[in-house]
Amino acid sequence: MISHIVDVHPNLDPDELVANLVPPPLFQTASFESYQPSADYPSQLEAVEALRTFSDRWGAVKRRSLFGRSKKAAKQASGIYLDGGFGVGKSHLLAALWNTAPQPKAYGTFLEYTSLVGALGFENAVAKLRGYSLLCIDEFELDDPGDTMIMTRLLKELAATGTSIVATSNTPPNALGEGRFAASDFMREIQSLASIFQALRIDGQDYRRRDVNSEAIPWEPAQIDQLVAQHQSDDLRVSQDAFADVIDHISTLHPVQYFALARSADTFVWSGVGRLTRQDDALRLVALIDRLYDAQKPIVAAGLPLTEVFSQEMIDGGYRKKYLRCVSRLDALTTLAHETFDVAKA
Repeated sequence: MISHIVDVHPNLDPDELVANLVPPPLFQTASFESYQPSADYPSQLEAVEALRTFSDRWGAVKRRSLFGRSKKAAKQASGIYLDGGFGVGKSHLLAALWNTAPQPKAYGTFLEYTSLVGALGFENAVAKLRGYSLLCIDEFELDDPGDTMIMTRLLKELAATGTSIVATSNTPPNALGEGRFAASDFMREIQSLASIFQALRIDGQDYRRRDVNSEAIPWEPAQIDQLVAQHQSDDLRVSQDAFADVIDHISTLHPVQYFALARSADTFVWSGVGRLTRQDDALRLVALIDRLYDAQKPIVAAGLPLTEVFSQEMIDGGYRKKYLRCVSRLDALTTLAHETFDVAKA
């Protein structure tokens, strides 16, 4: 079944936007038991045990509620910052903790939360999240002072009413020595909240061991025609668009709505891939790829290798970490397409 991403125009209400703040499918069943700490890195097991202890608070609150508790106790909050390199299981542990917390609770990336504030307005976003037991923030970013200020203010408001907060960093693989986001950077930028956070260091090697400099192999037009013909009338939902049209379309939508695009098809086919020249277009593509990666949707692409869509000037600029992470994910999703469809080998 063939469709087009440019025909998807989501119109999501605030309740639906908040309801989508859950772990991606990859981590929906994550648990402390399913995390496999390496014996070579004791900090991994130490982090698991610390998070288990952190999760005990909800059982304690439930027990105290049988006898009543003071308003002062209800307003106490604390947080954890998971400090480690890429691929050591921080997101897995974050989702495992989320799975132990009582409802209501939220799990999202830094971008998803800032996008939510942009879509709803600050006061409405606070109202929607107030009273949550836990707020999980994956890939906390410090490259935009304005977004960092918004996020710090949001967390301060929610922490003051008893919400626990746990965050990870967004350090990408092989980022030229940038092995850690660094807890000191995090604490410095959120000074007004730093006192509630305990930093848990997680050492280890990237379990993915993906080379961000690898090239996403483009498809030949004839291969794409064959793929589309094979799935014209079956149940596989294939979204086929020109790359330029995709970039134009996502510019008309708020990034918080991109998850609806990711759900609109099982495989995405993009023709005429070319290098991006505008930073706004590049950052919107990063946000879309994050959603496609979370959903593990293959990308079939022709033209310039997708891993080369960002100029060197962009890679060397202030959003370096975002672009390097995106390059890794583009490599993963295009590789997934080649592994999934036999026509790729024709």
